[in-house]
Amino acid sequence: MTGRKINCLNIDELLKQLPCLNDIHQETVQLDLPFEQIAESFADDKGTVLLLSGSSLDCSRYNILAAKPWLEVTSKQEKVFISCLGKESCVHQDPFSVVQALLNHFKLEDYSHDMPIHAGLFGYFSYDLKDRIEKLPRTCTDTGLPDLCLYAPSIILVQDKETGHARLCIPVPVNQTSVEKTDDIVLDTRRFFFEKIRHRVEREPFSIDNAGFCSSLTKPEYIRSVKRIIDYLRAGDIYQANFSQRFETGFYGDGYLLFLDLFERNPASFFSYIHAGDHKIVSTSPERFIKQNGRFVETRPIKGTIARGRTTKQDLENGSKLTRSIKDDAELTMIVDLMRNDLSRVTKHGSVAVTEHKRLEPYENVFHLVSVVEGELEEGKTSVDFLKATFPGGSITGCPKIRSMEIIDELESVKRHIYTGSIGYISFHDTMDLSIAIRTATIFNHKIFFSVGGGIVYDSDPEKEYQETLDKGKTLMEALSGTQKNVEDTKFKAKAWVDGKIIDQDKARISAVSPGFQYGAGLFETICVKQGTIFRLSDHVHRLNRAWENLFSETPPDITWKNVIDSLILANGFQDKVLAVKLLVSKDECECGKKLFLAAFARQYVHRLEMLDKKGLDLVTYPYPRQSPLADYKTLNYLYYDQAGRFAKARHADEAIVVNPDQTISETNTASILAIKDKTVIIPKSDHVLGGVTLKSVLGILSGKGYDICKTRIPKEHFDSYSNIILTNALMGAVKVLTIDGKKIEQEPGICSMINEQLFKLESNTHRRKKNRKESSLNLV
Repeated sequence: MTGRKINCLNIDELLKQLPCLNDIHQETVQLDLPFEQIAESFADDKGTVLLLSGSSLDCSRYNILAAKPWLEVTSKQEKVFISCLGKESCVHQDPFSVVQALLNHFKLEDYSHDMPIHAGLFGYFSYDLKDRIEKLPRTCTDTGLPDLCLYAPSIILVQDKETGHARLCIPVPVNQTSVEKTDDIVLDTRRFFFEKIRHRVEREPFSIDNAGFCSSLTKPEYIRSVKRIIDYLRAGDIYQANFSQRFETGFYGDGYLLFLDLFERNPASFFSYIHAGDHKIVSTSPERFIKQNGRFVETRPIKGTIARGRTTKQDLENGSKLTRSIKDDAELTMIVDLMRNDLSRVTKHGSVAVTEHKRLEPYENVFHLVSVVEGELEEGKTSVDFLKATFPGGSITGCPKIRSMEIIDELESVKRHIYTGSIGYISFHDTMDLSIAIRTATIFNHKIFFSVGGGIVYDSDPEKEYQETLDKGKTLMEALSGTQKNVEDTKFKAKAWVDGKIIDQDKARISAVSPGFQYGAGLFETICVKQGTIFRLSDHVHRLNRAWENLFSETPPDITWKNVIDSLILANGFQDKVLAVKLLVSKDECECGKKLFLAAFARQYVHRLEMLDKKGLDLVTYPYPRQSPLADYKTLNYLYYDQAGRFAKARHADEAIVVNPDQTISETNTASILAIKDKTVIIPKSDHVLGGVTLKSVLGILSGKGYDICKTRIPKEHFDSYSNIILTNALMGAVKVLTIDGKKIEQEPGICSMINEQLFKLESNTHRRKKNRKESSLNLV
């Protein structure tokens, strides 16, 4: 929801804007295809949630598909975003409170529980929501993904595996103006559903990077952390803690095919697939976290794992060995006591009971020990109360829970996000079923990552604990590893020039204690290259060197940037491409004595007007004046301009006008400004502004055609009265301005075309003359 203006409301204002849920259309349907094949028709649609039960256990009775959401709820910390029927809002409030308010608002009375859900919210609660329940330290790096992601679907298909019956539910949200349209909504939704499932989808095979997986922790780091947990155990801080590591690799292709592949390999009870827009969740969990059916609730913690035997005899022996394990019995009993205590916080006194303990459950590849704890909710307690009292699950945190979570945060380097959070549904009629998100992968930004861990106790062997994490991730790793491809075959691997050599761009590194990183003590230049022709290089290098001398009182680095750029173009195979090349020089302080960080990067460039499909750019005025003498230079301290650009984007504009402290015009966040009136070119005057390389060339072209150049202060309130306002920078050349703060700017046709033709033509001719004289050797780099 970034980049758009969203109304921020309090919860009462939000609820007034939401529709009501007055009706649910229900019908029995005949399914002629496997459930996962029907779900495949919706797998590419944002908001699709599939809950697939793969085993014959008593917790694996239903398959559920949720699709075509009319409500979306996501949160980050205590900011909750709601999108409902095309309207977007945000609420600054605890996300659990918002979910409770939505459940109250859409509550359905007197719905039979013959099916687990008729209407409600589907999706995930990430482990990181623990910070909204308890005051805990937060020292891990973030994925940037939502803490919570829930959808209210307009299509819910429920299949009862026991009876073979399937029911289609269509909740109909209505407001006062659309009550009479209920039948039309149902008809349209039914038609959409049945047409959708008739069409098969061609899917792209998935693959991963040839380099395989990398972990968030090295083996020595993991073992040191386990030893540290054992120290906490000996000191009496905890009795057990669940510790994990995250594995990551590049991922290309179809996430739903991965889901189907994993389901075929190991069909566990709580398989789930979530299409959450920019990321997808694939879960193969065997563990129920909590379930609610009216006032009755349960949890089913798992502790203890052993491989299935290769023969019937070995299978029986392995199962018997697990049930006799003193260590696994102690761990499970400890977690059962913890969960009994959690349930007791919201249930009737005396209603909590362990109805089964240490039950041996068989899965495709392993046995697990499972216990069942049941209770009855106290009057006045809700689904959300039950969730908060138990979240996150004790089996994947430790005992005592809060201290274990503190230690987890101290020792794990990245936030868990979905790992050990919960996936499933919470209905509008007092039912809920959530799994523990273990053996769960996230696909995001052409990457796939998943975490595996285990419970650490007093007598744990660090080496064996490390190996256990590899064993637990085996199914997912094997499913993915068989699809490895060379990166060159799947995705272009960019090269960069860094400190004198060509390397993979994603391997470029700068010290975190360097002045360049910490204070922005560095400079950069952005240069246009077309089919090997480098435009205005000498002017860019001159500006770079002059700025270095003025800011740091040092001789600039002695680099032949022309040779650097030529090598970079060759290494990337960009000889016939249009490029944006960035040169970067910054202060560095390494123990080896290195004082500078030097780099050059190249990316393919599509002209901004072509990308936007526009004939010019729309501008808005940034309300915060720039007051820094650093504006004279193109420094790495670029946050002000980045924020100005974000300000413009949030207001559906392309560039932000930067003003001086006296409220006169200076430039935009990426370009110089000029205006043309009759035969005069007017340049805004500023005490401090970057001397534009491209602007200098444009003024030379216009001066040669008889234009006078005038530099003057332009009050921002008068600027939109000027005609022929033009922006210039190295990549765009000259581009006309369409509007300023919504007001149209008059433009004479042909001015920018004339400038750009001369601008690049002049440089191109000069470049060719120099190119004929240059040495062909590139030994410098």
